[in-house]
Amino acid sequence: MVSQEIIVYSDYVCPFCLLAEEVIAQATEGLDVEVRWRPFELRPAPVPTLKVEDPYLPRVWRESVYPMAEKLGVPIKLPTISPQPRTDKAFEVFAMAEEQGAGHAYSMATLKAFFQQERDIGDPNVLADIGEAVGLAHQAVLDALADGRYREQHQAALRHAVEEAHIQSVPTLIIGGETVQGVPDPLALRRFLTERA
Repeated sequence: MVSQEIIVYSDYVCPFCLLAEEVIAQATEGLDVEVRWRPFELRPAPVPTLKVEDPYLPRVWRESVYPMAEKLGVPIKLPTISPQPRTDKAFEVFAMAEEQGAGHAYSMATLKAFFQQERDIGDPNVLADIGEAVGLAHQAVLDALADGRYREQHQAALRHAVEEAHIQSVPTLIIGGETVQGVPDPLALRRFLTERA
């Protein structure tokens, strides 16, 4: 079976990105598929990030996130951190993790840290902890964030997402040139991958 690639554009403050990972895991079980994560900041500076106290977040979670999470069996909760953290620093560490072959593991650990452990993924020390958990050196993460070693790399990835891939929302999956927006149905995704194999 020919190896396929799923490119997932995501933001670490998007709960649907964590749910999409569960769908992808179910749909690709036993198939030769490589999943590659790519950054897309929903609210890059200076755009204000969302606040839990505003009605928008609780409503979206009540109407969409929690029902979908329950259906998929994914533990998730609306973090009380307010305003929500920016994700540029988290994505700088992603660039470092990707270099070391740990991009997928890091993305999953970061989504879970925010949505299951309510950790502030805008805090360099939290990011260093997450990085260490997937094999990065704790101090190396802090040093890279302090000197902005991966800042330009992250900005280039963002430009690619917007200008070349034309990403407008997350999660967006790219599979062999086909674009799938939002959280796909696991059975439909598996059927699509199997037909392409």
